[in-house]
Amino acid sequence: MLDFWRAVGTQPLALNAVLAALLLSVACGTVGTYVVVRRITYIAAGVAHCVLGGMGAARYLQVAWGWHFFHPLYGALASAFLAAAVIGWVSMSSREREDSAISAVWSVGMALGVIFIYLTPGYTTDLMGYLFGNILLVSRYHLYFILLLDLTVVSLILYRFKEFEAVCFDEEFARTRNINVRFIYILLLAVTALTVVALSMIVGIVLVIALLTLPAAIAARVAGSIAQMMLLATFLCAACCLAGLTLSFAPDLPAGPVIIIIAGALYVLTVGAAWLRQRLGGNVSRTGE
Repeated sequence: MLDFWRAVGTQPLALNAVLAALLLSVACGTVGTYVVVRRITYIAAGVAHCVLGGMGAARYLQVAWGWHFFHPLYGALASAFLAAAVIGWVSMSSREREDSAISAVWSVGMALGVIFIYLTPGYTTDLMGYLFGNILLVSRYHLYFILLLDLTVVSLILYRFKEFEAVCFDEEFARTRNINVRFIYILLLAVTALTVVALSMIVGIVLVIALLTLPAAIAARVAGSIAQMMLLATFLCAACCLAGLTLSFAPDLPAGPVIIIIAGALYVLTVGAAWLRQRLGGNVSRTGE
């Protein structure tokens, strides 16, 4: 179990994985809190799966057209922001059902990604990395991107904290306070899209939504305020990531799925403990009567 931490001291990639996990936990905990409170998990999932289309297109341009400067990360960002904008516009302005728009974005994005991957010459091995991530291959370039993400997310939340909180809990109240609900909601979706792209480097596109929501869902059961929920969700995300890295290293298992299993197990234990406490409390009350 200590093999991974020995590797951290000798292998730069292992150290990068730890730094990435700690840095991403900040964005995951803060943005995940709003995703859970605002109940936009399905929207975040739609954005996450649409990312594959942008990644596939960027990889195709790299290999087939020789656009070596066009990193898949750029394609992921473009597709994530586009998906967030489309879903946000439909949600706020169109008469179209929101779930229909999310399903369309989700399926079309994934389909385009698969087509571009199929068309890319000699491209066969990176699909699993895009779908399930590989935190042990995070580079210094990725760390700088994640650090910039954290600074952006924290700055926006500190600057717009009251507006985000009002829109997440009660849109009608926010409107009475002269808050531009549409702008704040689109801004929230944009920050969510940015976080989804960063998290996909750790656990991949398929599992990103679990890491974004499970720590925040656990924190929501014990936190007394949004700020406390963010701090606890950040700590839980970091703990799950580090535990997943530690447990997956020696048996050479993919770190992303192990991280999600740990987060899922912790969520089940939290829900089970709350249910048991409620049942025991009810029994005590009936006995007292």
